[in-house]
Amino acid sequence: MKHFKSDYFTYIDDQLHCEKVNLSQLTEEFGTPLFVYSKNFFIDRFKELDDAFKLINHKIYFASKANFNLSVIKTFYEQGSGVDVNSAGEFYRAIKAGVNPKDILLTGVGKTDEEIALGLEKGVFVIKAESLEEVYVINDIAEELNIIAPLAIRVNPDVDAQTHPYISTGLAENKFGIDSVYAYDMFVECSKLSNIELVGIDMHIGSQITKIEPFIEATLKMAELFKKIKATGIPLKHFDIGGGIGVLYNDETPFSPKELAEKLIPIFMQLDAQIMFEPGRFLTANGGVLLTNVLYTKTNSVGKNFIVVDSSMTELLRPSLYKSYHHVQPIENIDNIDFEADIVGPVCETGDYIAKQREITMVGRGDKLAIMSAGAYGMAMSSNYNGRRRPAEILVDGSEYKVIRSRETFRHLIFDEEALL
Repeated sequence: MKHFKSDYFTYIDDQLHCEKVNLSQLTEEFGTPLFVYSKNFFIDRFKELDDAFKLINHKIYFASKANFNLSVIKTFYEQGSGVDVNSAGEFYRAIKAGVNPKDILLTGVGKTDEEIALGLEKGVFVIKAESLEEVYVINDIAEELNIIAPLAIRVNPDVDAQTHPYISTGLAENKFGIDSVYAYDMFVECSKLSNIELVGIDMHIGSQITKIEPFIEATLKMAELFKKIKATGIPLKHFDIGGGIGVLYNDETPFSPKELAEKLIPIFMQLDAQIMFEPGRFLTANGGVLLTNVLYTKTNSVGKNFIVVDSSMTELLRPSLYKSYHHVQPIENIDNIDFEADIVGPVCETGDYIAKQREITMVGRGDKLAIMSAGAYGMAMSSNYNGRRRPAEILVDGSEYKVIRSRETFRHLIFDEEALL
């Protein structure tokens, strides 16, 4: 069978390694399911994007929703990244990772009053609003706190990102942002509010975008709006293009940061603004794997093969939610025949699967598999459904590794319920 191409997850003497660490060794020490991340992938990926736009004034804000482990956030922050948070919980995580609030963007289509007040009181760099009513609420809360709120407005450019409909966010029919038709008038209206300082314009057209044209179309559209708004005297300082840069899961041909920069820098140079980016998946997806143990194999009456593993939709929801592809390969490079099988988990749902009709090396009970490209939206979307305990997370740095989250215990599952009986 084919192996996923990676410079950070490679076979050495037929054993899959993360950097210089044998993954079999990690499964023996920590069990499965187990998330393993390459720290150097994270660093190199950040530098690749950062270097591509070095000719212009810019800043990258890691979208922590992709992977909110404190050590992962800290890794990017140490490289000079800010952090994009979408809730009070993500804000709390960023602060615990050592992030200065001045390096935090508070985003989200449905922020509560408490979250808005938290952002204002702690002094986040900017709050991004997604409706006129929300701007009024932010203004009222800022007035109560005697604070001027630094505000950017997310504008929906009505551009098709050509991605999965669940992660397309830039069409007029989506819940996100302000319709571009109303955006100019809204900026003018909001500029009159006493406790609002309009500092930027923001867009985010979707996730896992592998074609460069939607970015160009949306950026051109928003650049013209930026110029028009600034011509009124509203002193916009920031132009945020969001995230969404696609990555390789299967046979996609995503564009590189350098290719994106070549197309967008000429547009950005026409604007007197700091350019902001909010990548998440791009920085982490291919820097992580989910290791799993084969529990059983079986074949039904119509000849369909199943590989039952100890990982499920509770660890990696993307296949069940989006029908997403994740490459699966044995940790040990086994010299065996290939066959077609569904790779499924133990959760009580027919939709609980990792892969369907997948060509894979024939494996048996006790063999270990690596589910690739699991560094984004794995642990962050995990759950305790069926009373399952969330797995441990390991961060590898060369030949060194450390636990950055321990496996949950049964005590974790009941938290304070027992005391409330």
